[in-house]
Amino acid sequence: MRRVNLPAFQLSLRAAAAGALAFWIATLLGAHYAIYALVAAVIVSDLKPAASRRLALQRMAGTAIGALAGALFSDVIPRGPIAIGVALMVSMLCAFACRFEASAARVAGYVTAITMYAHGEEVWMYAFDRAWETMLGIAAALVVGLVPLWLRDRSEDKAPR
Repeated sequence: MRRVNLPAFQLSLRAAAAGALAFWIATLLGAHYAIYALVAAVIVSDLKPAASRRLALQRMAGTAIGALAGALFSDVIPRGPIAIGVALMVSMLCAFACRFEASAARVAGYVTAITMYAHGEEVWMYAFDRAWETMLGIAAALVVGLVPLWLRDRSEDKAPR
């Protein structure tokens, strides 16, 4: 049986802790679908805390772009695989146009797709709910990323003091 290396273990631990924290807080706050907070926390968990801090605002802005795009496209075109794909692409391109990194663009696409897929009759309220739940997951990953683990960035070891 192959051993799990330390970085793999640490990332798994961070994602699990962030997901559980996000789910717990979302449940306490009365989220209709706390699972989206959990999923977002797992998706955006990073091994390096500096990456979590650097990308948190971009990912939250990507969430807002995704919710807005999902709601707008749901109002304009009928739902279906092609419509969801087009809306997902547009939201990701908007995030890239804002000079966001790929992980923030993926969050925009993810929120767009879930908003369009299952919004029901109240698309704008659904988009708002998915946005705050996703932002909660991003915040949970950020908080967990502040807890140091054993692995340090090797470039920090080589930097002059």
